[in-house]
Amino acid sequence: MLARFKSAYINLGIHRQMLLLISALMLGSFASYLLVLNMVYNTYDNQMYEKTSELLNMSSFEIENQLKDMENLSFRVVTDEQLQRYLFQLQQETSIYEKNVIRKKITNRLVAFAGSEKFVYSMLAVDREGELMFAGNREGVPAGMRPELIRLAQQHSGSNAWYAGDKGELIAVRQFKQFSGSTFTLHDLGTIMIRVRIDRIVQEQVESSSGSQLIISDGGKILYPEQLPLGRTIIDEGLGGSKPYGVIAGNSESYFSARIQSPYTGWTYLHMTPFDSMFQRVIWIKQLVTFVFIGIFLLALLLGTKLSRSITHPMERLLQKMRTVETGNLDQLGELPADPATTRAQNEVGLLHRTFNRMLRRIRELIDENYAKQLVIRETELKALQAQIDPHFLYNTLESINWMAKMNKQPEISRMVEALGFLLRSSVNMTDKVIRLEDELDIVRSYVTIQRMRFEERLNFTIEVPPELGDTLIPKLTLQPLVENAIHYALEPKIEACHIRIRAWREQDEVHIVVEDDGPGMTAEFLERLHQGQIQTRGKGIGLTNIMERIRLTFGSDYGLQIQSEPDVCTAFHIRIPYNKGELYDVQSAVGG
Repeated sequence: MLARFKSAYINLGIHRQMLLLISALMLGSFASYLLVLNMVYNTYDNQMYEKTSELLNMSSFEIENQLKDMENLSFRVVTDEQLQRYLFQLQQETSIYEKNVIRKKITNRLVAFAGSEKFVYSMLAVDREGELMFAGNREGVPAGMRPELIRLAQQHSGSNAWYAGDKGELIAVRQFKQFSGSTFTLHDLGTIMIRVRIDRIVQEQVESSSGSQLIISDGGKILYPEQLPLGRTIIDEGLGGSKPYGVIAGNSESYFSARIQSPYTGWTYLHMTPFDSMFQRVIWIKQLVTFVFIGIFLLALLLGTKLSRSITHPMERLLQKMRTVETGNLDQLGELPADPATTRAQNEVGLLHRTFNRMLRRIRELIDENYAKQLVIRETELKALQAQIDPHFLYNTLESINWMAKMNKQPEISRMVEALGFLLRSSVNMTDKVIRLEDELDIVRSYVTIQRMRFEERLNFTIEVPPELGDTLIPKLTLQPLVENAIHYALEPKIEACHIRIRAWREQDEVHIVVEDDGPGMTAEFLERLHQGQIQTRGKGIGLTNIMERIRLTFGSDYGLQIQSEPDVCTAFHIRIPYNKGELYDVQSAVGG
């Protein structure tokens, strides 16, 4: 089957072969794109769940720490000696007046407890006679649920119990148990009810993001928030789903949900994030890539058609010419051996090869003539190379200009010509691949001398290099391109003066050299793209990649060049090289070894 398909493909015309190949490649690329996109979505969902779970764990931990504080508060209230004494006196007292006085004292004591707690909405104590003593908001504990709260406290017999109301109320209840000294008795003195401001705890402990919502449920009721921003159907689906995370489709928008269950309270924490807004850019990119792919596919078919026609039509015309030449009276020449698979093919290429073998003896003269022309062209190119300007002639000319500048008392032109001559000699002479740092700084000084003639006082250049580092070896033309880069990108765009500084220091067996400027700087995204080679710089000299590679090839992969930049502040090129001193030939041989 494969052999027949291969034979059929080979015998197709080039035009159909190219269209079939382009279609297969494009469809394969699109299938790969869909596969990778699906993997990216799955990976992103997992990462979103991991991050959301971490957030939920932290949030639940902080919330339940505050709830534990509320439990401790209820314990401190029911074990308070004054409240114990007042409640016991209420049971013993028969005078209504005295009972009211005692209840007033209990109220004041509750106010003292509730006043220092920012998460307490209200505090309500109920004695054995059913009388109420309030602290805080009197509407904090609805009257209809008080009997149920008292029964709940009795069921827990002195331990704290949490009650969730239908309207988002969260109440901690506990019985007052009479005790004498350190021994507890089973005598019931009353009930304390503390309504907790769960909304304030959540708002203070949890950072809310735009559009996201934290929902707390005890399994039957919603503890937070009081007013549900989402539909109850969506929330129930998020609370009761089979997976701890997933995407829930609503009527107008989908949501990414993640949930955890607290081992302390048994509550369920559900985090809902709008899926469409979170993935809006991803979905937009996916749609854009799909449309772009369709456009590229159609464009590729169109270009493939034109390309194949541009190949087959010249071949057809060439075959017609070759058949015309074949009828001429030319000397008979032997044919060169040909590839049998190619000559047997029934497409345009096979026909071209078969015709070419018959025409080869006819075009020998053309080959000889073309060979002779190539010899003439090669000789002409050689003479052109020999006619190039001798560098020594250029240096002598610069010396003459320098002498004339001095004779005419033009010191600035003289300095500029001397700097240009030194810079040309240093650039042309590349026999020394490693030079002393002081020699490299001389090249930089010559370059800056030329640039100062152009920028004058706008160019503020300083060198801060200790003299003892002057013998440090560095690859030739390492600093000058960096200074040129600073002038090009930092000085030229500015109107005011630009400060360019070279400084160096030694750290143990390493030398650090920094070329920095106070230009416009670069963003982190631009630096990342520059490191990845995605940015095409405007310069035409030695590039940053060239400098990095020469440092690594000279000293090893542990050394190199780093770029540090802050927008609108500065840009610094940080070079790190080993501290090598000595004669040039000694160090070069050591580096090469």
